[in-house]
Amino acid sequence: MTSHTGNDGDGDSRDKTRAVPSGRLSRLSTFGRLAAGVAGGMASEGAKRLARGERPSISDMMLTPGNAVKVANQLAHLRGAAMKLGQMISMDAGDMLPAELSQILARLRDQANHMPPRQLKEVLGQEWGRDWRRRFRHFTPRPIAAASIGQVHRAQTPDGRDLAIKVQYPGVKESIDSDVDNVATLLRVSGLLPKALDIGPLLAEAKTQLHEEADYLREGAQMQAYGKLLAGEDAFVVPGLDKEFTTGRTLAMTFIDGVPIETLAAADQSVRDGVMNSLIDLVLRELFSFDLMQTDPNFANYRYQPETGRLVLLDFGATRAVEPATADGYRRMLAAGLGGDVDDIRNAAIAAGFIGPGAVQRHRPLLDRMIAVISEELTRDGPFDFGDRAFVRVLREQGMEMAADRAAWHLPPVHTLFVQRKISGTALLGARLKARVDVRTMVTEMLAG
Repeated sequence: MTSHTGNDGDGDSRDKTRAVPSGRLSRLSTFGRLAAGVAGGMASEGAKRLARGERPSISDMMLTPGNAVKVANQLAHLRGAAMKLGQMISMDAGDMLPAELSQILARLRDQANHMPPRQLKEVLGQEWGRDWRRRFRHFTPRPIAAASIGQVHRAQTPDGRDLAIKVQYPGVKESIDSDVDNVATLLRVSGLLPKALDIGPLLAEAKTQLHEEADYLREGAQMQAYGKLLAGEDAFVVPGLDKEFTTGRTLAMTFIDGVPIETLAAADQSVRDGVMNSLIDLVLRELFSFDLMQTDPNFANYRYQPETGRLVLLDFGATRAVEPATADGYRRMLAAGLGGDVDDIRNAAIAAGFIGPGAVQRHRPLLDRMIAVISEELTRDGPFDFGDRAFVRVLREQGMEMAADRAAWHLPPVHTLFVQRKISGTALLGARLKARVDVRTMVTEMLAG
């Protein structure tokens, strides 16, 4: 499909209509059914393992394919913050998740349902008035994309403006806090998170960001800011804001045609390399020059125009300021990484909050081996081959060993986590495209400049 999505996730779900549970009680009951279903699955799995003479842990019983499917299906039904958190887990864990679980959770990136016509009509009537259809020459009732917070429709005004309009699901904004708390409770009772790990600051920040993403007036302003920052550039195009049809719950922008960026996996190597070079350059400028970053790395937030070679940037709801301390931490880590000294890299990572004291005290040899692997990959001369994932398997094995010691678990500062989410997601896209980019030279030039 060739279309502009402008959405907050991906998924062409035009044949999957399901009303969004918008009331607090209806959403709570969905979580209750989810918890009951997962508990039943855990009991069944536990009985099977005990019968085989095994001693399963709670997390082993929780992370079964059957339970992952239950969680994915129910979060897709809830949409909103619940589904968004599931998407974030599936992307942010990246290569560190078991392959089977990663594939199942990835369903959340293309499983969104869209609102039935009656619910859509009610939402738009509240935002634009009862006679809103008269304000358009055409309004496509079936969305061209549906995701966690809203769905996107194509429309044309009487004066010929082609628009993509994102419509927020009802009840999503009001349910953010409770949804985040309920997902956190599921993680707690499952035993997946150690009780000693304080995720309070992260949950508070997640709620703040999700409230910002649900404010379409704010997103429109951020889209305009990026339009100005990237004006006149050959590599990127940003949709223009249409103020007439933009409200807190509807975001209207110029329709810009393009193909999903994942389709470039079949393109020539030079095309894939050029696209990733542009995206990595953008991330470096966001971090060290713009002091502003769009922190959602979902692949659906990028489209590609084969006829122009330009990248269409979409979805600016997760745009946030880059804290000076965060940028400085990355600057020091990258400088240490270019130097290749393990002690310098470890110290810079500790100072930036990436590594906690528990990991250093309990697993320093293992930690240093992981640092050495990363350093060796990043300091090689010539282009970095994102498609060569052999070193990731090594890091996963060593990381799992450290992760088994929950006393060594550590959460980096929340501002750093959001920046790292963008960096990690960009690297995952590079892996998908098997791109080759001279990252070392780009970083060296950026730090020098």
